[in-house]
Amino acid sequence: MSKLSRRQVLVFFAGSAGAAVLGDKIIDSISSIAEAKIVPLRFTPVRLPHPLPIYQELDNYLPTGIEKGEVRKASEDAKLSSYTVIDDVVVPPEYDRYVIVRWGDRVFPNNDDYVGYNCDYTSFISIDRDLNPEPSINKNDGYLFINHEYISYPFSELAPEIPSDLKGQGFPTTFASVIGWSLPNERNIELDGEFLYNLGASIIRISRRNRSNRSDKFQVVKDPNNRRIHGLSGLGINSQRTDDYKSVTAWGSRPHQQGDQNYLIGTGPAATEVFTISADGLGNRIIGTAYNCSGGTTPWGTVLTAEENFQGSSSFFVGVTESVKPNGTQTGYTDGTTGKTFGLVGEKYGWMVEIDPADAKFRPRKHSWLGRFRHENVAMRAEAGKKLVAYMGDDRRGGHTWKYVSTGTVSNPTDKNNSKLWESGILYVARYNPDGTGKWIPLLLDTPTDPIPPSILSEKEFAALGSAQRNGLIKLPRRNGIAGQTSDGGAFNCDRTNESTALPDYQGKKLADFYTSQGAILCDAFLAGNLAGGTPTARPEDLEVHPLTKEVFIAYTDGAPGSDGYPDSRIFQVAKLSTDPDATQQSGGLYKIIEDSTDGTGLTFRWEKFKQGGEAGSETGAGFANVDNLVFDYRANVWGVTDMSTSTHNGFDVGAAGTPNTIDHTESGNVSNFTGVFGNNWLFFIPTIGPNAGEVIPFAQGPVRCEMTGPTFVGDTLIIAVQHPGEDCPINDGTVLSRTIEMLDLDGKTFDQTRTVPRGSSWPSNISTEDGGKGNPTGAPIPSVIGIYRKEGKGRFI
Repeated sequence: MSKLSRRQVLVFFAGSAGAAVLGDKIIDSISSIAEAKIVPLRFTPVRLPHPLPIYQELDNYLPTGIEKGEVRKASEDAKLSSYTVIDDVVVPPEYDRYVIVRWGDRVFPNNDDYVGYNCDYTSFISIDRDLNPEPSINKNDGYLFINHEYISYPFSELAPEIPSDLKGQGFPTTFASVIGWSLPNERNIELDGEFLYNLGASIIRISRRNRSNRSDKFQVVKDPNNRRIHGLSGLGINSQRTDDYKSVTAWGSRPHQQGDQNYLIGTGPAATEVFTISADGLGNRIIGTAYNCSGGTTPWGTVLTAEENFQGSSSFFVGVTESVKPNGTQTGYTDGTTGKTFGLVGEKYGWMVEIDPADAKFRPRKHSWLGRFRHENVAMRAEAGKKLVAYMGDDRRGGHTWKYVSTGTVSNPTDKNNSKLWESGILYVARYNPDGTGKWIPLLLDTPTDPIPPSILSEKEFAALGSAQRNGLIKLPRRNGIAGQTSDGGAFNCDRTNESTALPDYQGKKLADFYTSQGAILCDAFLAGNLAGGTPTARPEDLEVHPLTKEVFIAYTDGAPGSDGYPDSRIFQVAKLSTDPDATQQSGGLYKIIEDSTDGTGLTFRWEKFKQGGEAGSETGAGFANVDNLVFDYRANVWGVTDMSTSTHNGFDVGAAGTPNTIDHTESGNVSNFTGVFGNNWLFFIPTIGPNAGEVIPFAQGPVRCEMTGPTFVGDTLIIAVQHPGEDCPINDGTVLSRTIEMLDLDGKTFDQTRTVPRGSSWPSNISTEDGGKGNPTGAPIPSVIGIYRKEGKGRFI
């Protein structure tokens, strides 16, 4: 493993430009000389299954049951011979957690409406205007915004892509017990509609303002602005169509299943050049928003919610058609998808959507200048007198890193009129160079085409192993007469096997030779980005702008190639390139972009890698895998969550059998199963000052088979979502899985640990009623949003 000096850590996080160093303490706008003293860590790190250097230095908290644990002394021997996984949100003993709101809660003016499934991004829009505006001071009243991303088992036995051994076996599901009525037992319009209703967003007022103790728990408040915006909002406008979907204006007989007029609209070139020729005949009116993953919050109080995995298929059927023709419209409805059920044209999904939680009259809008791709999140620079700048990631294997620059300038960052700045600008794709430099390529009609050859993308893996996964695949727009193709629309696969004959047809042209309009380019941004020479990357899950240096921090979650493309192996670790047990693993990493221009609008940048994912005992391994959402706290410390695939947690595959996955550290190539050593997904803290600066410190561990998402600081509380507890497994009935799992010690040597874990989850039903549960150890697992607070925080989280 490699370890950076504290000075290197401070330079990375505080920025090198203009920073003065006092000893190993950077003194600039982040920290004053008075703060240069050594400040000890003020919580006990949670003990995870795998060894971490912090356990050699600090006492740590080992969970032993629900709200139970023991503090273990720091030890040079950081490995554990056995570990029992707890089905709970485990936090340090100085902190507590509680449920704020969960799937199925009826907190809306219409009592038939309920909170959607699989909560992801969260945001808090304060309406506590009489309190101190300092962000680190408690905010006690406001609107909680929650994304709902997708449907998964045990919501329903008919959920997409469930393990085969869960079908027809009589395992209980959760919908009826949580919602109060039963779904159809076979796919029909009501089932498809209810699935889409459970996606989108929930807007809910929460408060603790009227309580005597202002550090107490947030509670839901009745408010006329509490509302759902879901995958079928506005379905009522289908009545104005002239095709076969004219009568598809509801998905059942219940009040919430009737189509309404709450449609969305588009802005920018796609709205005027593509949506006007869409097959639905609805022009610039859009039914619903769905597949909502992460997002961002503007300084003027709106939320941008990201439509991510909208691509539908026969198996992943809750979705629409992704592929488009040269004019930007879909190639056709995809059989078996919810898009075909309701007549949802594909080009109207996959966008960044702006919503105003505090203003129900603000019609949500999809901003096409931000591009159509599998959006993960957005980070912004909104400074008075400067252009609005936004950074985004396309979360797919081989997806790109993006930047948007507005045409107009920001007058006052809190002015609601800034929303107009999303409607005119330029979208850029990042091109990374191996020497640490990079450039932003505009996606315009006159942009030259210069795709990176597959042999270049895959050269590192090919040199090390003699072959490359997916043969270095890069996807390009399919066009009649190009590379021997006979049809227009969708993607053409270019790789090492056909590169010499196919790639020349794509080089030396302009994007205008492949697309009929600017709007069409934006509707096909992923393929257009490849065509223009953007760098395929390692699944950019989250981007955040440092609050003071304005450098852009990026969580790339996984370097392994896939069916969508091959990350550039000169920039990203795409595989384990050696059979040495401690060789570098491919589990993503933390990077940053440093713009060469002070306002972020320039065309060149520098980039750096801070930490590589992987076990701490591996070469360059940081001790985490598949980092996802990032957030800076009020002291500019970094917090992050992991997004390890559910099918690898604790070394067991999903399904009723819980089959052990192979973890052999002498393997090379794609070693995605190695993430099983890390246990459940977890939340970590990287301090930027103090004796532990730069170390990965576990703060919380999530329940079985869950993902922790959307961390948001609100005064002394961390609001965070717990998505898909118990996903693709039977509800916890007491069945326990156990295995021996091979892992690395901090010296890079392998050892065996006995790992014991519940097969499924019952969180939060299994926690106390005081904390929002039911005290039922075999109750339903329910996606929820929770609050974490310090028991004696005195108004601050840390």
